[in-house]
Amino acid sequence: MAENLKGCSVCCKSSWNQLQDLCRLAKLSCPALGISKRNLYDFEVEYLCDYKKIREQEYYLVKWRGYPDSESTWEPRQNLKCVRILKQFHKDLERELLRRHHRSKTPRHLDPSLANYLVQKAKQRRALRRWEQELNAKRSHLGRITVENEVDLDGPPRAFVYINEYRVGEGITLNQVAVGCECQDCLWAPTGGCCPGASLHKFAYNDQGQVRLRAGLPIYECNSRCRCGYDCPNRVVQKGIRYDLCIFRTDDGRGWGVRTLEKIRKNSFVMEYVGEIITSEEAERRGQIYDRQGATYLFDLDYVEDVYTVDAAYYGNISHFVNHSCDPNLQVYNVFIDNLDERLPRIAFFATRTIRAGEELTFDYNMQAPPHS
Repeated sequence: MAENLKGCSVCCKSSWNQLQDLCRLAKLSCPALGISKRNLYDFEVEYLCDYKKIREQEYYLVKWRGYPDSESTWEPRQNLKCVRILKQFHKDLERELLRRHHRSKTPRHLDPSLANYLVQKAKQRRALRRWEQELNAKRSHLGRITVENEVDLDGPPRAFVYINEYRVGEGITLNQVAVGCECQDCLWAPTGGCCPGASLHKFAYNDQGQVRLRAGLPIYECNSRCRCGYDCPNRVVQKGIRYDLCIFRTDDGRGWGVRTLEKIRKNSFVMEYVGEIITSEEAERRGQIYDRQGATYLFDLDYVEDVYTVDAAYYGNISHFVNHSCDPNLQVYNVFIDNLDERLPRIAFFATRTIRAGEELTFDYNMQAPPHS
C-alpha cells in the first residue's frame, strides 16, 4: 500500500478534447479546460454522415464530436461553420459518384450505400490523421511525415512500430567506436584522412553534402568521439531524414508507397533502411513466413559476409513503405559511424538523380552494389 504519494502524478489517458467533451456532456464548466458558460453549448462537428436537398435548402446529417451516433442531427447548411469538413465531404462524394456512375452531379438524396461509404471514409481520415500524428511524435528527424489515402478505405497498418535507428535483436552487439578524428576542418584539412582515412577509404561528401563515391564504396562518417561538431560536412546520414515525405496509397495495387514533397538533388541522402537486426538464420525462418504472406522486408547486410539481416516488417521507419522498381531513383550505400563492424553497416539511400517534388521514391529490392575495393 502506498504510504507517501506526495509528488506523484498519473498521466491521463484521455485527450484534452475528450475531457472538454465530457464537460459538455455533463453540462459542467471547467476553467482549466477552457469550458465556460459562454461556450458550454458550442458543439464541434466530427464528420458529416449524409446529405439531402429539400427544395433549395441543403441539409447534412452531423456526427457531433463526443456524442454517440444516436445523437446525430440533420442541420441546414447555414448552421455549419466547418468549411474544411464540408469541402472534404463533397470532394469524397464527387469522387465516389464518378467511380460508381461516371458522373459528379450531387443527387438530392444519397442512397444508403453511398452515405455509408462517406461515413467510412470520414472515419478512415480520422484514423490516418491520428497515425500521422503518432509517426511525427515518434520521429527524431527534421523531415515531417504526412499520410494520404485517396484510393480505398484501408487505414493504418495494424502491426508496425516506427523507430529511428536499428533495434538490435537477441545475441547481437553493436560495439561503440573507441576513437574519433582530431580534424579542425574535416573536408578541407583532414588530419590523417579524417575518419575515412583511418579506415583507408576516401571522404564521401562534397561541401553540399552530396555523396561523391561510386556505389559499392563504404561511407565512413565522423562519430561521437570526433572533435568536429554537429555542422561537420562529414555528418550527413546521422542527421536523419531532412525532406518532408508522404506515405500514400498507390492506385495500382502496390499498397502503400512513399513520395517526396520536396525536390531532392542528385546524390543527396534521403533516408536509412531501419529495422530489427537479426541473424541470417532467424531471417531464413522469418522469410519463409513472409513468403507465405506475399511480402518481405528483409535486407541482408552482406557488405563483407552474410551474417546479419535487417527486418523492417514490424519495427521500421518510413523506408518500410518504399516500393520496388527496376529503374529506381534511390541507391544503397553502406555507412559506418559509431559502429565499425563491417558485418553491421547502416544502410543509406541516396538519390541517383534529381527527384521532383511529388515523385514516388523507389529502390531495387534486388539491388547489388558493385564490389567494394
